[in-house]
Amino acid sequence: MKHASSLLATLALAALPTLAAAQRPSHATTSAYKREVPAALARQAKVSEDSALKIASARIRGGVVQAVELENENGKLIWSWEFTIAGRPGIYECNVDALDAHIVGVEHEMPKSDSAHARRDSTAKPRP
Repeated sequence: MKHASSLLATLALAALPTLAAAQRPSHATTSAYKREVPAALARQAKVSEDSALKIASARIRGGVVQAVELENENGKLIWSWEFTIAGRPGIYECNVDALDAHIVGVEHEMPKSDSAHARRDSTAKPRP
């Protein structure tokens, strides 16, 4: 009997990494990324994080996930995904409705030019 319970404990410990991996989406475009998924909003979502990722990834082909946020924006519960694409500047954002899985919007945000800020700052008149 001791041997059987010891074996069960060993098997349970061996399964932990598999269970932990199941908590995180397993799509090919993911790596470690920032997640802001409030539990209260996650309970309201009818579309899973993994399903929303597949939808967003199909729209932003070749993108690597940088962040996801589950948020209530303008009265809609959405999965907001941020991607980067190798060789292209900026962030691509794809918002997926967390209730019916349709794409709410796609945006491409360009990085702010540091040189433009430097030029503006150098031409600004100092305040007295």
